[in-house]
Amino acid sequence: MARRANGEGSIFRRKDGTWSAELSYRDDYGSLKRRTVYGKTQAEVRTKLRDARERAESGAPVKDASMTVAAWLDEWITKSLAASDRKQATKDLYATIARTHLAPTVGTIPLGRLRPSDVEALIVTKRDAGLAPSTIRTIYTVLRAALGIASRDGLIRSNPAATVKRPGVERKDAPHLTAEQAQALLDAIRGDRLDALFRVMLATGLRRGEALALHWSDVDLDAGLLRVRWTLSRTSRGLRLDEPKTDKSRRTVPLPRSAIAALAAHRTRQAEERRATADAYEDHGLVFTTEIGTPLEPRNVLRRFELLARRAGLSGVHLHTLRHSAASFLLAAGTHTKVVQEHLGHSSYAITADIYSHVGPAQQREAADRLDEALRW
Repeated sequence: MARRANGEGSIFRRKDGTWSAELSYRDDYGSLKRRTVYGKTQAEVRTKLRDARERAESGAPVKDASMTVAAWLDEWITKSLAASDRKQATKDLYATIARTHLAPTVGTIPLGRLRPSDVEALIVTKRDAGLAPSTIRTIYTVLRAALGIASRDGLIRSNPAATVKRPGVERKDAPHLTAEQAQALLDAIRGDRLDALFRVMLATGLRRGEALALHWSDVDLDAGLLRVRWTLSRTSRGLRLDEPKTDKSRRTVPLPRSAIAALAAHRTRQAEERRATADAYEDHGLVFTTEIGTPLEPRNVLRRFELLARRAGLSGVHLHTLRHSAASFLLAAGTHTKVVQEHLGHSSYAITADIYSHVGPAQQREAADRLDEALRW
């Protein structure tokens, strides 16, 4: 080093004309460490030195990690994500998102050099690729979660995704069946082995996983009630029973008479299947099962429903449409939104009101018509 700048103490000018500075500090374990910064000008090095000193004093890493984002994502998946209390299905989804959408795009960038503008560019790229807004939001959520752990572990000073606005998802009216379409569907599923499952879902608004995890011990046909206590999903570790995600999802749902009759007939048929398969039958206490008592595969149930919906002449109808239809019918019948929220297990009143705001105008029209009938003009 040629000479030290006047008054700078630890800033030096090198023989090649560039500048450098060295900072001594102690890490979290009390060990003495040194950090050297370089720059073309004295002012540049001074700024870098001040930044390093502030980071050391605040407990942040003096130097960001040099590993790539892709390398960090792999570590995050196998350690932090695996250790989290998220459901296995969510862990699988996040790992897939990281490997499919993040590693091929921002994966080559060094972890410490990822900037908010890189995150914004990622969002633009995914929009240009035609991905659904909900998928883009999930991609952002996964990246932010992974970078949050990197910041927590001291690999980066701050989370660059935290300063980027979360991608929005345009609210759309929940697709639902009209009364005529619902009747056509009921006619199409009549006699099918999964008839009772689809009727109960339409009558109660249960989610697929909730219906497939339903146990006979949670059904009281005499009282006309069922309790939602479990959810079934396909994960990387096989079919898995988990508790519902929120307290609101754990609920008691009233059964209309048609659903009670469907469940009673289903229980009789299930008993006949048990007798017919004898020792091959596995009794897990589930309401809806295969012919030998094992849990139904969620994807097979979805495929069967979509086939029956096409037979009914319905297009664009999915299994979740039954849930939306149940809510729409309840609201159109004058049921208060708060009651529908509890019926569906939504975590808040606002969610129910937002998703089913399209039912409001129909109710207003009906109220106006009733007023017109009640008064003699």
